Amino acid sequence: MKNRDEKTNVLRVLDARKIIYSSHAYNPDSSLTGSDIAKILGEEPACVFKTLVTQGKSGNYYVFVVPVNQELDLKKAAKASNEKFIAMIKQRDLLSLTGYVHGGCSPIGMKKQFPTFIHESAMNYEKIFVSAGRVGLQVEINPQDLIGVIKCAVCDIAS
Repeated sequence: MKNRDEKTNVLRVLDARKIIYSSHAYNPDSSLTGSDIAKILGEEPACVFKTLVTQGKSGNYYVFVVPVNQELDLKKAAKASNEKFIAMIKQRDLLSLTGYVHGGCSPIGMKKQFPTFIHESAMNYEKIFVSAGRVGLQVEINPQDLIGVIKCAVCDIAS
């Protein structure tokens, strides 16, 4: 088991770029939903975001970051990525593709930077939360700083 104080790749990337952030640890429990995590953090679910990895008809991979209280709209996601259709990747493929496990997937510091899209509602907040690259750890970051680090597009991709 990893040391709970060990820096994740996410935190190393943010430190290297001199991005201001706060990390928030909680007891990693596989039964926790995104809304449960928001409650633990004392935040609205709308400002806590999940990272979803998809594959388009072309075979290309895409990353979508949406609030935990919303669902990725696959039609809007396909349109945003100029694909005919988008499908979620299989959970078993997540680690080999991104370097992250289910529940700890972050848009920051993946093995490879895939085209990434963040839901437009992120711009409504001074700070949002995304996974810090490990189950049980979230990073609080300014959405503009996040966009600068992962170079993502902001669009309406949720329902």
